Amino acid sequence: MFDSLADKLQGALGDLRKKGRLDEESISRAMREIRLALLEADVNFTVVRDFVARVREKALGEDVLKSLTPGLQVAKVVNEELTALMGEGESGLAFGKFTVILLAGLQGSGKTTTAAKLALLLRKQGRKPGLVAADLQRPAAIDQLEQLGKQIQVPVFRTDTKDAVEATRSGIERARSDGLDTVIVDTAGRLQIDAELMQELARVRDEAKPHNILLVLDAMTGQE
Repeated sequence: MFDSLADKLQGALGDLRKKGRLDEESISRAMREIRLALLEADVNFTVVRDFVARVREKALGEDVLKSLTPGLQVAKVVNEELTALMGEGESGLAFGKFTVILLAGLQGSGKTTTAAKLALLLRKQGRKPGLVAADLQRPAAIDQLEQLGKQIQVPVFRTDTKDAVEATRSGIERARSDGLDTVIVDTAGRLQIDAELMQELARVRDEAKPHNILLVLDAMTGQE
């Protein structure tokens, strides 16, 4: 998704970079393409509207239009606003000799897919990840995780149990005994008002003792 979005943004800014001088029409055209690219990437409409308005205002400023390289200046503005939108600063995962990462979030937010993508990224970085199937609520969740694991060549640990805590315990123990250095625990989606499932998640957390807990959210909402 990010690669596709990057290509579209590059395309929208490409013509501007080639121009020796800019006018309001050329900037408006680029803003329309940027707006469309963000909406197609499922960014919330309000977020897109505010983002484009900020970029447009800065792009039409005298400092940009009268600069020797206005196209590059507009690209710089877009980059700065995207950085501010995504969050400035750096954050990373905490790693130990044996690292446990727990994924949590609402049902349908993409935890299982995220678990596989994260495992693939860690494998490419030289780590030895495994996936623990602890989503026992959603039909076929474990099968989906196993299929993804096969595609990325990362082992998936499943247990024939209806107890998410036991599935977590077993998966982590097997990953450790197999010589892996990282496990990603895929949990069931749940709402905060579902007291029973929230208590189960707390028990899973206490069992897993994760170094990292990642909250997976739907990117379409754009809400805090």
